Amino acid sequence: MGGSGHNRSIFTYDTLVHAISGAAGSVVAMAAFYPLDTVRSRLQLEEGRQAKNTLAIIRELIAKEGSYTLYRGIVPVLQSLCASNFIYFYTFHGLKELRSKRNQTAGGDLLIASIAGVINVLTTTPLWVVNTRLKMRGIGLPSERNNNEYTTLYDGLLHIWKYEGLRQLWAGTMPSLMLVANPAIQFMTYESIKRRIIASLGGAQPPAWMFFVIGAAAKTVATWMTYPLQLVQTKLRHGDRYPNLPPDAGTLQILFYILKKQGISGLYKGMEAKLLQTTLTAALMFLAYEKIARFVFRILMHKPYLR
Repeated sequence: MGGSGHNRSIFTYDTLVHAISGAAGSVVAMAAFYPLDTVRSRLQLEEGRQAKNTLAIIRELIAKEGSYTLYRGIVPVLQSLCASNFIYFYTFHGLKELRSKRNQTAGGDLLIASIAGVINVLTTTPLWVVNTRLKMRGIGLPSERNNNEYTTLYDGLLHIWKYEGLRQLWAGTMPSLMLVANPAIQFMTYESIKRRIIASLGGAQPPAWMFFVIGAAAKTVATWMTYPLQLVQTKLRHGDRYPNLPPDAGTLQILFYILKKQGISGLYKGMEAKLLQTTLTAALMFLAYEKIARFVFRILMHKPYLR
């Protein structure tokens, strides 16, 4: 079925449909919950901001800066997310195509999701560096350096390359590579739960709300396990430097510094907004992805291989 029986190849029609569906699903989901991502960024980067609940911070931001601020930088984020998820889903499903259907295991899914994650990080980190800068621009952070020179992804990439060097475009790559564990854990959990549910239903497809719940559960597990690394990644991408640390401080140095200064709670600052945002976004993304993929396969009278 779907180009996977004979002549196994990573370049199949099915893989392309999954990649487009994953990219489209992620854009729909991020657009829906974008203000929560703004709250997470502000909590991670603004040292003086009190970690109140998410709703209180949204109200505070609207009162002080206007509702526009909640959507600051949304266009480049959606562009990057589209590229990023296309690469991730394409690699994940392409590699999955290469394996026989009988060998589907949680461990195998974890390995494939990790490889897809590494490829994704190495190709798309520069996009996220520019994004973090664009999103936090104009809010008066001390680490802002000539960030007002560009307004688009393309201009931002050229500007950072020209004035700060290629290395800065891959800032935060180390925690990002460690964070490959996040979507890998998420995909492994999602695929494992989905396989069990389909088996328990005798091979029938679960209802749509169940994909939403599975997606939410998978992301919650992954986010709890990797949040402190996400905090450090955001600081490195933004070029945020602590005065008492060397300018080239690495991931572990920053982690220990935050732990020493602010304790465990410092490592989880912005966690509530992040958990809310990623869980809802991941759940909606998986739901949209499954729906779009099934719709496209059905239109083209092409039976989907559902695993």
